[in-house]
Amino acid sequence: MTLYEELKARGLVAQVSDEAEISKMINEGKATFYIGFDCTADSLTAGHFMALTLMKRLQAAGNKPIALIGGGTTMIGDPSGRTDMRKMLTREDIDHNAACFKRQMEKFIDFGPGKAIMVNNADWLLDLNYVELLREVGTCFSVNNMLRAECYKQRMEKGLSFFEFNYMIMQSYDFYYLYQKYGCTMEFGGDDQWSNMLGGTELIRRKLGKDAYAMTITLLTDSQGKKMGKTAGNAVWLDPEKTSPYDFYQYWRNVGDADVIKCIRMLTFLPLDRIAEMEKWEGSRLNEAKEILAYELTKTVHGEEEAEKAKNAGKALFGGGEGGDVPTLSLTDADFTNGAIDVLTLLVKAGLVPSKSEARRAVEQGGVTVDGEKITDIKKTYAASDLSEGKLIRRGKKSFMKVIA
Repeated sequence: MTLYEELKARGLVAQVSDEAEISKMINEGKATFYIGFDCTADSLTAGHFMALTLMKRLQAAGNKPIALIGGGTTMIGDPSGRTDMRKMLTREDIDHNAACFKRQMEKFIDFGPGKAIMVNNADWLLDLNYVELLREVGTCFSVNNMLRAECYKQRMEKGLSFFEFNYMIMQSYDFYYLYQKYGCTMEFGGDDQWSNMLGGTELIRRKLGKDAYAMTITLLTDSQGKKMGKTAGNAVWLDPEKTSPYDFYQYWRNVGDADVIKCIRMLTFLPLDRIAEMEKWEGSRLNEAKEILAYELTKTVHGEEEAEKAKNAGKALFGGGEGGDVPTLSLTDADFTNGAIDVLTLLVKAGLVPSKSEARRAVEQGGVTVDGEKITDIKKTYAASDLSEGKLIRRGKKSFMKVIA
């Protein structure tokens, strides 16, 4: 099986501009390609994970990745898949986030001499003269075609700022610049980027008379239809300070039955023939598949030692045993009011619910236990002495935190 055939078998390929040429180049290990990452936060999320693993697969076959940090495009904001305008960040915030991205990407991609390179589009976009840009590339873009693009159509009713309208031009210019500077002939990205990516291929063709290619990968969704990397409204971060290895493991351990094999196929490096056998698993064996998924991804992101600790902690907790690296919240005197803390506040501080109203609902519905005791009183409080040895707070079967004063 060729690399391109494997990508298709794993369900990664969504759309391609020239399948014959793209497959030939990546199979031969001759492609120089890029994927862009706008740095809107100080950590990559699980939503970026698929792009990183794609880069890793392609690099292992001899292809050359370019990781594009969007220091410039982040100042505008991509309207794709959004219902409102992205929060505007300062240049200092963007530079900080870009530095964080670089440290995390180095865990996945080999940036050694002659290997992958990392660039920041702030280096060329922020120095552009607006009138000169319009004269150089503005004539290559049809406003009519841009308005037909899905990334803009979905925003027309709620309102699309002219500021965001420029994003397609900026992303297209990136491809144009990288083609000339580094010989980059391919852009890969999520399937919500298709219109922006085609803009780049068309710009290169019209300005340089050369061919460039685009391929989008399928964005993975869970059984609730939320984009990968989101759970309970919060991002699942690759930074262990923001999402612990244990919580990262548990996120993947708790994917829906209908999604687990798809996730294994798309995100892990397990052989396809082994995955084909796992497709036959039913019932309780699906839990085994989820453990394999969680372990493999945690190992890739955080290393084998952390993956082992996360796996053992989960078994210790759910198996009723002792020990394990169970996630723990340490309370200080400032967390107590008049020497006590109520159960609703505990649930919020432990990150098991986003608000006290959600905490109240969880208690009233009988979904909260503390050390195995079901809590039914929303006014239940605990003194610091009650928590000196630590108590395990659960919301439902899958969300929990050990709290200690």
